[in-house]
Amino acid sequence: THCTNTRITDPEILERRYPVLLRRFGLRKGSGGAGMHKGGDGVIREIEPLRPLTMSILSERRCLRPYGMAGGEGGKTGRNLLIKRGGIVLNIGAKRSGPIDLGESLVIESPGGGGYGNVM
Repeated sequence: THCTNTRITDPEILERRYPVLLRRFGLRKGSGGAGMHKGGDGVIREIEPLRPLTMSILSERRCLRPYGMAGGEGGKTGRNLLIKRGGIVLNIGAKRSGPIDLGESLVIESPGGGGYGNVM
């Protein structure tokens, strides 16, 4: 599926088109950088497969955080986590393709935006 910060796939469309359940979808509070104008918060999606699937993710800003401008602070980096059965959490990095089984989930935490201007 195509899920990005600029064009977020509606939960109903995602679940209708693919054999997945969207367990969580919301703002990633506090992920935007500080500044006179705070950077925007990213989002969190937790996706659970309804059958064994191959997942592929191509993302950015997982190592280098989004920069701030004119004295603003950078936003938080994003993370892509594979939650295995038994609660084992694997950080799968920015670019990955591989299996995801029943009882597992993929958590996508998108990065926050950088802030603008010095904090007063």
